Amino acid sequence: MLLSTTPTIEGKTISDYKGVVVGEAILGANIFRDMFANIRDIVGGRSGAYEKEMANARTIAFEEIQTRATELGANAIVGIDIDYEVIGKDGSMMMVSVSGTAVTLG
Repeated sequence: MLLSTTPTIEGKTISDYKGVVVGEAILGANIFRDMFANIRDIVGGRSGAYEKEMANARTIAFEEIQTRATELGANAIVGIDIDYEVIGKDGSMMMVSVSGTAVTLG
């Protein structure tokens, strides 16, 4: 499946628009506690544990979006947008949301 943040894919023609697809992943409060418990993991102002969890959440969200696009009969997703939100009581959770338009390339 081709994935693009642009509305088109150079050299390809979109033959059918299948619809908007979304994938989401939520990191719970226990992940944040675990990461802060391992504060020694922070090097140069960056937390390897936190970055690893965020990468995992992005992977899950991208897998979901591709599954939904495949179910619609698409072979590409264009106009992809990645959003990060703090949600829950006292901002105790982080959500990664990936959205785009499922299309068929001709």
